[in-house]
Amino acid sequence: MGALDELTRPAGDDDHVGGVPARLVASPASTEEAAAVVAASKGLAVVVRGGGTKIHWGVQPRALDLIIDTRRLAGMVEHAAGDLITVLKAGTSLGDLKLGDQQLAIDAPAGATVGGTVATGASGPRRLHYGTARDLLIGITVVRPDGKVAKSGGKVVKNVAGYDLGKIYTGSYGTLGLITECVFRLHPRPGASAYVRSTAPVQAVPAILAARVAPTAIEVDTATGELAVLLEGTPEGVRERSALVGKLLAGEVSEKAPRWWARYPWAGDEIGMKLSVPLSKVPALISSGSAVRGSAATGVLYAAARDITEVERLRAHCVRSGGHAVVLTAPSSIRDILDMWGPVPGLALMRQIKDRFDPEHRFAPGRFVGGI
Repeated sequence: MGALDELTRPAGDDDHVGGVPARLVASPASTEEAAAVVAASKGLAVVVRGGGTKIHWGVQPRALDLIIDTRRLAGMVEHAAGDLITVLKAGTSLGDLKLGDQQLAIDAPAGATVGGTVATGASGPRRLHYGTARDLLIGITVVRPDGKVAKSGGKVVKNVAGYDLGKIYTGSYGTLGLITECVFRLHPRPGASAYVRSTAPVQAVPAILAARVAPTAIEVDTATGELAVLLEGTPEGVRERSALVGKLLAGEVSEKAPRWWARYPWAGDEIGMKLSVPLSKVPALISSGSAVRGSAATGVLYAAARDITEVERLRAHCVRSGGHAVVLTAPSSIRDILDMWGPVPGLALMRQIKDRFDPEHRFAPGRFVGGI
């Protein structure tokens, strides 16, 4: 237990996940220390925590002995500007990145870390143009539940050798082990940007896409009735394209994003949901009567549900449309009676992967779909 004795402290009042308190908190500062902690924690139920912005997403763990806090596991390992890549430690705050005239095009709330964003598969408005964290991730270093370090991918955009651990670990909610480093593809920082804000109906999205203005994001918010389009590029190109979209939508061009941009629509005791539907079904989802916000051009949106009845209604709507709906977060008073995940294809395969990577089921036990 040496590594645990040196790198852990007793858990405090704030060290809990979904209301389940931990006994210990470990704070490794390197992959080597993290591997030592994991190896020494055999037999303990473990949950990984980064900035804590999504720590209460998912089902509460069946048991919790140890929280591995990654905030000391932070910093940039490398920035190869000529290759458009960066290597980041998992506890690095996305908001603290300094990449000069380049960017890691991932939208994240303040305080969100690299590892937490990858582990939850989170994405924001700019996924339309740049893709998600899963698309931008080209290499990963992880500590397996047995304490051994594994790597996948590399420092080039095209790398197909071995298992693609990045794809497997993205969206796994920390159930397969601890992410310690990530390698990302970067993009040039645009010279200019503009937002076109309009009250045009969401049915206008196909016309925006057909206009070939290369929008970075097209977002909709039912609370304000707004449709907003982000355009990026050279100053002259942005002026021309924003003027065209403004005319198309009868909207206003602004340098500032709407206040609701890249924010989840729920607050307080509301239930937060992630909804996915085909593009042709987005208008019907928007008119469903629920508070919905998100990407009108990718079909990935978020909703604030008031009760279980609304969750079931939204889920049924998405499933009928050929999509799916999951509950990301919910008040502790209803977590035990709420189906957080709904029907999920490929559950048998997910269980096989869990059994292979974590045969003792001690990493985030029960947090993922199907009690994984």
